[in-house]
Amino acid sequence: MGLISLLFSNPAEFLILAIILLYSVILHEVAHGFVAHLFGDNTALYHGRLTLNPASHLDPLGTIMLFIVGFGWARPVPVNYSSFSSRRFGLFSVALAGCATNILIAIIALFLLQFNFINANVALSAILLIVARINIILGAFNLIPIPPLDGSKILMSFLSYRAQESLSMLEPYGFFILAILLFTGLLNPAIVFMQNLIYAGIAILFGLFK
Repeated sequence: MGLISLLFSNPAEFLILAIILLYSVILHEVAHGFVAHLFGDNTALYHGRLTLNPASHLDPLGTIMLFIVGFGWARPVPVNYSSFSSRRFGLFSVALAGCATNILIAIIALFLLQFNFINANVALSAILLIVARINIILGAFNLIPIPPLDGSKILMSFLSYRAQESLSMLEPYGFFILAILLFTGLLNPAIVFMQNLIYAGIAILFGLFK
């Protein structure tokens, strides 16, 4: 059952991993709110969401899913896009911020694995590999352009206002659409494609700094 089995086989390792993964989804949401704040929207700040306090962010179902299937979510940060100083660029930047944060966490984890003294520690290496893998899955999944995922907001930033409204009309049904696509496996190729793009980008980045 995903990472839950680790709770019984190695509780200490599970605890460390749980904290890192929970903050992976928390930082995803904080990044949305922080970038929105930079564009002039203080909604997340007023709602107390620009904090690292887990109580302000965690969604019970999203947390359970994170440990069972390898990806999950926190409560979405409220954003008032109409208050942005630059609406299109703001929409794009806020949407991308969450995915970029997960990818950055994965890059940090993979970077740490380059050090021999860390690689020599089997437990720590395993934790970092799981952190990298799940954050890449989180980033890849959220880049899919189906509302309410971040990818839909990124796509909207390039569309006309009429097309944006049409796409946003799917948002109330987005969860059910995603559930059906995930259950039938139809979404798997898109997730794998996004993951491969992220892995390729990270490989290029690491190659540039060798």
